[in-house]
Amino acid sequence: MPRNAADLVALLDLEKIEEDIFRGFSPRNGWKRTFGGQVIAQALMAATRTVEPARGAHSLHAYFILPGDPEAPIIYEVDRIRDGGSFTTRRVVAIQHGKPIFSLSASFHAVEEGFDHFIPAPNVPEPEQLADAGALMRAAGMSAEAVERFIDRVRPVEFRPIDPARYAPLESGEVREPRQALWIRINGALPDDPIVHRAALAFLSDMTLLGTSVIAHGRNLGEPEIQAASLDHALWLHRPFRADDWLLYAQDSPSASCARGFNRGLLYSRDRKLVASVAQEGLIRKRTKR
Repeated sequence: MPRNAADLVALLDLEKIEEDIFRGFSPRNGWKRTFGGQVIAQALMAATRTVEPARGAHSLHAYFILPGDPEAPIIYEVDRIRDGGSFTTRRVVAIQHGKPIFSLSASFHAVEEGFDHFIPAPNVPEPEQLADAGALMRAAGMSAEAVERFIDRVRPVEFRPIDPARYAPLESGEVREPRQALWIRINGALPDDPIVHRAALAFLSDMTLLGTSVIAHGRNLGEPEIQAASLDHALWLHRPFRADDWLLYAQDSPSASCARGFNRGLLYSRDRKLVASVAQEGLIRKRTKR
């Protein structure tokens, strides 16, 4: 993962190598595969680089095809599907070692007046009233080394769970709803450019969501027995926001079956306006081999 907000901005600054072809890189951080949120964000940036500035991304739909290799550059090929009177459509394929590892379709739309409503945000404490994830892990008795490894793995994203008890093992006979909520943000100042904030939100939207599907089973994705991977990802951007300010991420998992978990998320700004919606299906399976 990038070390800080400035590193994230640098990660999103793709190299143009030919018309509609861009190259991105991954941080040298020892990860065995590229973080999915990074590929989503970089692909969105590649698509955005081919769209007139007046039109901002409002939705994207993506599929993870193969695990990304963090040691190799990623080539992003953009296909200009349509430039319409109101909407622009782009398709992006990410390639490594001669094979597609990821595909994304994105739609862009200029700001336009229209109907306006949204589902109210859940009633939760402010982020300043909550402990950060590292403090919760230390309170649970985890070693300083384990806590530092976790923080290093998620930086520059910072989050504060609303109900940390959701991560505890199930008691005998206990039934738990597959829901969770947390405050989340990029820790550090980002440029004012809305393009950067859209990509940064795409980056962080892939974090914690898949884990919602195992809450009902008293498990978490950090357990060695659990094999997990994102299969697809959809994001809709509704209203202006800043990804370096706290966002309330309310998540649920309507279904898990056939080794797949389906998850949804709503992202609200500090003033409780709905700024984005997310949906994702992922692989969740018990390992048969260690």
